[in-house]
Amino acid sequence: MRYHWDFSGVWARSDLLLTGLVNTIKIAGISIVFGVIVGLLLAFLKLSPKRVFSAPATVFIEFYRNTPPIIHFFWFYYALPVLANISLDPFVAAVLALSTQSGAFYAEVFRGGIVSIEKGQWEGAKALGMRPFALMRRIILPQAMTRMFAPFVERSFELIKTTALASTLAYADLLYQAMMVNSETFRPLEVYTTIALMYLILLVTASTLARIAEARLTAYR
Repeated sequence: MRYHWDFSGVWARSDLLLTGLVNTIKIAGISIVFGVIVGLLLAFLKLSPKRVFSAPATVFIEFYRNTPPIIHFFWFYYALPVLANISLDPFVAAVLALSTQSGAFYAEVFRGGIVSIEKGQWEGAKALGMRPFALMRRIILPQAMTRMFAPFVERSFELIKTTALASTLAYADLLYQAMMVNSETFRPLEVYTTIALMYLILLVTASTLARIAEARLTAYR
C-alpha cells in the first residue's frame, strides 16, 4: 500500500507553524543570552582558588550536566511555584530551565578556553603589573574566544533543539504548534516532516552565520 502525501492541510495552517517558529527563535535567543551570563559566572567561580566559591559552582554544573533536561522544565514549572509560592507562565519557566541548563554547559566551555591559555602569558602579564580584570579582558579572553567558539556554537545548537521540550509546558513553540495542526489535520507524516525541515533550515542558517562569525573572529585575531 502506497501512502498518499497531502500537505494541503499543513499549508492551510502554516501561520500556526510560523508563529511556533518565531516563538522557538525567541525562547532560544533569550536563553542563550542568559545562559552565557550564567556560564561566565559559573566559570569564574569554578576557577576561584577558594572552595567556598568553586564547590557550589561545581555542584551546580554537575547537577545540570547529569540530569535529563525535561526534569528542569518540570521543576521550574511545577515544583518551584509550590516551594516559592509564585506562579510562572510556560515561557518564563522554559527560559529558566534552558538558561540554567545551558549555563552549566557553557561554563565548562568557557573554563576550558580560559585554562587552555599558556601559563607563561598569565605570569608575564602579572610580572608587568597588570591587574586581574585587565589581564582577563586584554590578554586571556581574546585568545580564549577563538578556542571556545566551536564548542560554544555546538552547545547553542543543542539548546535550540532542546527548546522542543517547552511544548511539554504548553508553550506555543514549533513542536507544540505542530501538535495542534496535527490534531486538526490528522496528517502526522506531513506535519512532522514539515517541522523537521523547518528545524533543519533554522539550524543550517544558524550554522552558516556561525561560520561567517568564526572567520571574522579568526581574521580579527
